[in-house]
Amino acid sequence: MNFDSYLSRDIENVRQIPIVSTMLEVVCRTTGMGFAAIARVTEDRWIVCSVRDEISFGLDIGGELPIETTICNEIRDARKAVIIDNVSQDPIYCHHHTPKIYGFQSYISVPIFLKNGEFFGTLCAIDPKPAVLNNAQTIGMFKLFTDLISYHLNSIDILDKNNASVLEINRRLTESNDENRQYQHISSHNLQEPLRKIRMFSSLLTEAAEIQDMEKVKNLALKINVSAQKFSMMIKDLSDFSGLNDTSFQSVDLNRIISDVCAQLNSEPDAKKVETNVSEIPVIEAVPFQMEQLFYHLIHNSIKFAKKDSAPVIDIRARLIPLDEVIRLIPTARGFEYIEILMQDNGIGIEQSQLENIFDMFSQLPSDLKLKGRGVGLSYCRKIIRNHQGIITAQSESGKGTRIQIILPVSRY
Repeated sequence: MNFDSYLSRDIENVRQIPIVSTMLEVVCRTTGMGFAAIARVTEDRWIVCSVRDEISFGLDIGGELPIETTICNEIRDARKAVIIDNVSQDPIYCHHHTPKIYGFQSYISVPIFLKNGEFFGTLCAIDPKPAVLNNAQTIGMFKLFTDLISYHLNSIDILDKNNASVLEINRRLTESNDENRQYQHISSHNLQEPLRKIRMFSSLLTEAAEIQDMEKVKNLALKINVSAQKFSMMIKDLSDFSGLNDTSFQSVDLNRIISDVCAQLNSEPDAKKVETNVSEIPVIEAVPFQMEQLFYHLIHNSIKFAKKDSAPVIDIRARLIPLDEVIRLIPTARGFEYIEILMQDNGIGIEQSQLENIFDMFSQLPSDLKLKGRGVGLSYCRKIIRNHQGIITAQSESGKGTRIQIILPVSRY
């Protein structure tokens, strides 16, 4: 999540506190001041989270003041309240630039600290007229209110983390159930097919051996060997798929990964001439080997399913996307900055009826069977994307190419 997103979240969290508007009204009524606000204060920003303005000061929620023009800037550093009954009679602030800029005579601002001790901002009030503020009753009220704000912000944070944990558990459970579904289907169907052939050819082999038909014995032995190899490759694919759990996240330059993958594919025997157009992709925190596997399978698929009468063209572009847009697609998204990577090819495309299952293990399209594909590449891709807490989807029409959409976190923190 970028810095502006954090600040927007902080403003929204303050707005969720039900007693805030009443709190600001009590401040104005008790002190006689016309403007009261809760401000989010950072090293370079002063932003209104909630406000009551009876003097037409002109700030609304989300409004900002230049940080260097505020006294809150000094409060953040000193971590102490500032209270001014009458600016013109105050020995410290009578010549201060802030009252001159904003034209107030009375001022009170008390720091808000989160439960971890971090400075959040201030509860402040101003008025163009002097006011009696520097007394135990007023100071006590402000400190009580800042403690209440801190308590509610902490409660909202805990609730958000709990909700995020529940969503994450549900995500993992859904993915686990999906993989279990695939494993059950594989054990009941995919693995049974080569075993059935081995049993059938073995029975025929026994019969051929009994009548000493050596030519038939050789042919059947070859078929048994082919079926055994297929079974062995499927077991290896399953083992590799299950082993995609490395979490050694590092800074990964996806542009370099894609360039290396393209060079590798271009060097393979009978490699097709491919036109690859790649826009600049941000460096992300990821598992390097898995990112290499991801783009190898995606680009290899585009090449494998290219049209016979035209050279493969692959366009890859990326953009940073706002968190609110991500949350609609990934409800578990929290605290990260995300990118969307779109990969479009000009290949033969995929029938709409086939799109739902293309990411399943050993799921083969009719074109896979012609090209002797094993149906594992896209299942690896989805597993890798899930490992990175992202999503991958495909859109396609027969004869019009395929578009792959990938959404990934940029960082892990």
